[in-house]
Amino acid sequence: MSTTATGRRALVIGSTGIAGQALCRQLIEQGFETFGVSRSLATPVEGVRPIAADLLDAEGLEAALAGVDPELVFITAWMRQADEAGNIAVNSAIVRNVIRASAAGGAVTHVALLTGLKHYLGPFDNYATGVMADTPFEEESERLDSPNFYYAQEDELFAGAEQHGFTWSVHRAHTVFGYAVGNAMNMALTLSVYATICARTGELFRFPGSETQWNGVTDVTDSDLLAEQLVWAATDPAGRDQAFNIANGDVFRWRTLWPRIAEHFGVQWAGFENEPAPLENRMGHAAEVWREIAAEHGLAEGDVSRLASWWHTDGDLGRNLECFTSMNKSREAGFLGFRTTPASFFDKVERYRASRIIP
Repeated sequence: MSTTATGRRALVIGSTGIAGQALCRQLIEQGFETFGVSRSLATPVEGVRPIAADLLDAEGLEAALAGVDPELVFITAWMRQADEAGNIAVNSAIVRNVIRASAAGGAVTHVALLTGLKHYLGPFDNYATGVMADTPFEEESERLDSPNFYYAQEDELFAGAEQHGFTWSVHRAHTVFGYAVGNAMNMALTLSVYATICARTGELFRFPGSETQWNGVTDVTDSDLLAEQLVWAATDPAGRDQAFNIANGDVFRWRTLWPRIAEHFGVQWAGFENEPAPLENRMGHAAEVWREIAAEHGLAEGDVSRLASWWHTDGDLGRNLECFTSMNKSREAGFLGFRTTPASFFDKVERYRASRIIP
C-alpha cells in the first residue's frame, strides 16, 4: 500500500454505491482528495467532494469534471437494462464517457474498473448456461462465446488506456457484503432485513436458494477488502494492466453460515427443502412490516426497498452451479488482504445497527 497520498486526487464513479462508499472511505483515510460522482450531490462518506452528473451525457459529464484532473479514476457504477444488448450499449458508454471526461486534462495515470463474476458465468440473458471455466475461476479463462457487457466495458478500458497512456486494472468481485444503503446489490443488509422481519412476524428464516448453493462451496467479497484491492492496484506497479479476482480468501457453505445468522437474530431457520423459496415471491408484506419496525425502533430508513434487494439475493443464492474464485494471482502480485466470511457478515450487521438502519 502507498504510504502517503497527500495532494493526490482520486475520482470515484458510483461513490454512493456499496463498493464506492467503501472505496471513498479508504481513499480519504490515505489522504487522497476524493471526488465522488453520482446522480445527486449525496455524500454518504464525510470528506468526499460530490459531483452530480449523468454518466450517459458525454458533454455534460465532461463539463462536470472540468478542472478535477484526477490522478486515479475508479469506475464502480453500472446501469441494468432490459436485455444484454441494452446493458452493453449503456455500460460501455459509461466507461467511454468517463475516460473521455476524466482524462481530458492529462493527469490520469490509472483507471480501475469494477466488474464481477458474470465475466465467467455469463450475462443476465444467458446466465450460468455456457460456463466453460472450472472452479475456482481464474483470471486467464477465455471469454464466453456470448455478448457480455463486462467484456464491452473492458474493451473500452483497453482502448482508453492505449489512447491516453494510463495503466488499468479490472476487479472481478463476487457477491458483496458491505455497509451501504440505497443500492441494488447488498446481500448482507438484505439478509439482515429478512431475518429482522422473520423475528417480527414469527416466520421461519428459510433459505431462499437452490440445493446446490445450500450444500456447495462458495465465497463472497467484503466491500472493505474490495476497496483495499482497488487502491492497491492503482498505487502499486504489480497491480497495473491486470485483471484480478477479489473475494475474501476463504470458502464456506451456506448450510453452515445460515444457522449462525439465524442464531444472531434470534429466529428459527430452515434450509433447502425440496425446491427454492425465492424472497421476491414471499416478501410482499415486507414494506408494511418494515414501516412498523422502523417506527417502533426509530430507525433511519422506513422504506424497505432502499434496504433489501430481494431479486439480487435470489439470483445469487438460486444458482445451480458451484461458484468460487481463485485469489492466487492477486496474492502472487503482492495483495495479501483477506477476510473471514462470518466475521465480515457480522461486522456489517453491527455497523448497520450502530447507524440505526436495523434494530
